Amino acid sequence: MAHFKYYKPLWLLLALLLALNIVSSRFFYRFDLTQDHRYTLSETSLKILKEVKEPLIVDVFLNGQFPGEFKKLQTETQQILEEFKAYNKNVTFQFVNPIENEEERDTIIQSFLERGLTPVNVTVQDKGKQTEEVVFPWAIATYRGRSTKVPLLKNIMGASTAEKVVGSVQHLEYAFANAFNTVAKAKEKKVAVIKGNGELHDLLMADFIRQVRENYFIGTFTLDSVAKQPNETLKYLKRYDLAIIAKPTEKFTDEEKQVLDQFIINGGKTLWLVDQVNIEMDSLYNDAGSSLAYPFDLNLNDLFFKYGVRINPTLVKDVMATPIALATGEQGSATQYTQYPWFYSPLIYPSSKNPIVTNVDALKFEFANGMDTLKNGIKKTVLLQSSPYSKRVGTPVEVNLNMVSERPEQKEFINSGNIPMAVLLEGKFHSVYENRVLPFAEKTFQPIGKNNKMIVISDGDLIRNQLDKNFQPLELGYDKWTNKLYGNKELMMNCVNYLLDDTGLINIRSKEVNLPLLDKEKVYAEYTKTQWITVGIPIIVLLIFGALFTYLRRKRYAR
Repeated sequence: MAHFKYYKPLWLLLALLLALNIVSSRFFYRFDLTQDHRYTLSETSLKILKEVKEPLIVDVFLNGQFPGEFKKLQTETQQILEEFKAYNKNVTFQFVNPIENEEERDTIIQSFLERGLTPVNVTVQDKGKQTEEVVFPWAIATYRGRSTKVPLLKNIMGASTAEKVVGSVQHLEYAFANAFNTVAKAKEKKVAVIKGNGELHDLLMADFIRQVRENYFIGTFTLDSVAKQPNETLKYLKRYDLAIIAKPTEKFTDEEKQVLDQFIINGGKTLWLVDQVNIEMDSLYNDAGSSLAYPFDLNLNDLFFKYGVRINPTLVKDVMATPIALATGEQGSATQYTQYPWFYSPLIYPSSKNPIVTNVDALKFEFANGMDTLKNGIKKTVLLQSSPYSKRVGTPVEVNLNMVSERPEQKEFINSGNIPMAVLLEGKFHSVYENRVLPFAEKTFQPIGKNNKMIVISDGDLIRNQLDKNFQPLELGYDKWTNKLYGNKELMMNCVNYLLDDTGLINIRSKEVNLPLLDKEKVYAEYTKTQWITVGIPIIVLLIFGALFTYLRRKRYAR
C-alpha cells in the first residue's frame, strides 16, 4: 500500500497522458500564434485539400546556398507546406537543388527555361562582399499524372529582393492552393473567346488562353453564324459560362448584339476589353514617326449605356507612364536604344480594395480610353483608374513619337485625373432591347435578368502578349523592348476567377502578412555587439553556471 502511495503521482501522470492522447487522436486543431495568422489556412484551401485522395507530390527547387532573403522564402515555403501536410497526409514535399551537379548545370538550366521555370540571378552584398547565385523560385505539384508549376517569387515592379520576398510570402498560400486545385479538381466551367468582329488573333492572347486552360474549358466561338441562324447561335452560346470579347475592330450587327445581350440576361458572364479609338504603336514606326488616332464606332454604345457605363472616344494621357525604347543614334555598328516615358501608355497601380486587384502589381495600358459610370440600378466598382496627373485627349488627334521630349506641367492636369479604365458591374441587368423591336424573333427573350456580373475594360491591349523573334508568344505582361514584367496576367486571371465565382481563391490573395525585415546598415554597424549578445553572453552564462554547479557539488559531497 505504501508502494502504491509512493507511485501514485506517476500513475496519475500516465493516466493523464493516456487521456490526452485519446482526445488528441479524435480532435484535430492547430494553434497559430503569429500576429498576422500567416499559417492559418483559409476555408478555400481546406476545401481543396479534401479533394486530394491520393499522393500529391510537391518538388520545391529552393535548396542550396542562398542569400539571406531567399533563405527566408525557403523557410516560409517549408512551413506553409507543412501546414498543408498536417491537414492531409497525402501531401508530400521535398526540397531539391536542380543545379547541384556542376557538369549538368547548363543543360538543366536550359531545360527549366523551356518549361517556363525562369531562374533569378541574385547579387547580395554582405559585409562588403558580393556573391551571385542562381535561384529557381519555383515548385512543381504533381497529382494523378497531372503537373503544374508553382511560382514562389512574385514580381513587384521596382521592389528590392527583400521586398519581393515579403510580397511572395503573402502569395504562398494562394500559389499552392491554386496549383492543388488545378491538378486535383476536374474542369467544369466553359469559357468562350468571341470571334467574328476583328478581335485579337489567338496568337496574341496565347499566354492568357494557355493559363485559363489549366482550370477551365476554353474555346473559340464565332458570331458569323448569327446572320443565318441567330437562334441556334444563342442556344449554343448559352452553354458557356463566360464570354471574352477582346479588342473587336469591326461593327457588331444588331442581331449579334441581341445574342450577346440575351447571353448576359440569362446569366452568362462577360469580360469586355474594348477600344473606341483606332491607333496602334506599330503605326507610329514610319518615316514621319506619327499617325492619326481617330474614333471608330463598334455599335456597342447603347449596350454599355444600358448596363451602366460609357467608353468615350478619348485617349488617356498620364504622367505616370510606362517607358518605350527608341533608337537614339549609332555607336559603331550597334544601334543604341534609350527608354522614354510614353504618356499614352499609363502605368496603373491598383488602389481599389476589391479582391480582383488586391496585391496585383503595376499594370501596363496602351492607348486606353476614358470611361464614365452612369446611374442605374447596377452596382459599379471602379477597379482601375489613371493617376491624379492624367487627362483625356479628344480624338481625332495626331500622335507623334516626338512627344517623348515633352515635359508636361502640373497645371495641365488639375481636376482631370483619376479616370476610370476598368469597371466591375454587378446586379440585375436590363436588356438593351427592353421595350424595343427585336432584331430577330426569339421566343425565350427576357427583358430583365437574374443577378449577374461583368467587367468592362477600356483597353483591348491589356490582354495582349508580345511575340519573340520567332513569332512565339511571350508571357502576358512582359515587354521585350524594356525587359519589364507587368501584372497584366495576374489581373486577367483574377477577372476570370471572379466572374466564374471562384472568389475563394481570389480572397486568399488579399491575405496580409507582416514580415519584419532586418535593417542591414544597423546590422553591419552593430555586428560585433550583436555577436557578443547572441553568442558570447550565452557561453559566459553557461560557464558561470557550470562553475557554480561544480563548486556546490564539491562542497556538498566534501561533508
